[in-house]
Amino acid sequence: MACDHMQTVPGTGGEAYVPMSERAGAESTVYFTRDLSAEGLRKIFERVKAGMTGKVAIKLHTGEQNGPNIISRPWVKSLIETDLPGATVVETNTFYKGDRYTTEQHRKTLEVNGWTFCPVDIMDEDGVTTFPVEGGKWFHEMHVGKNLSNYDSLFVLTHFKGHAMGVLGVPLW
Repeated sequence: MACDHMQTVPGTGGEAYVPMSERAGAESTVYFTRDLSAEGLRKIFERVKAGMTGKVAIKLHTGEQNGPNIISRPWVKSLIETDLPGATVVETNTFYKGDRYTTEQHRKTLEVNGWTFCPVDIMDEDGVTTFPVEGGKWFHEMHVGKNLSNYDSLFVLTHFKGHAMGVLGVPLW
């Protein structure tokens, strides 16, 4: 059955809800683990590594100075030593003033926090570049740290956290 939303022009129509049964396109696969350990991280990597080739970047949050809200360094170190030798941790400077606002501050924070066991590339250290977003719904290009183009594969380690400037609404009924 043809639906009007299937004819939507990219960048428009985002306010319209499309039922799952009527959606087109590939679905994302998301991996989640309750095994919060070096071994748990390595098991998840084992499930996704097939598509990773060439120079690998590992994107994760390296933290504010002495901050606790990061994926454990020993887990990442184990992953790199065992499964991703030669990989580089990648980060960007922050838009807010803090321990990672400038590259100089960021490098100091990396040292304080113990990210000294592998290379860390601050991707926007030398500026930004524009990547196209083909068929984008809301935008057709994005600005990223210039050094992202130096990598062939990107392994993203996301952790859930709530920011002080954000809101999480939970129904009370």
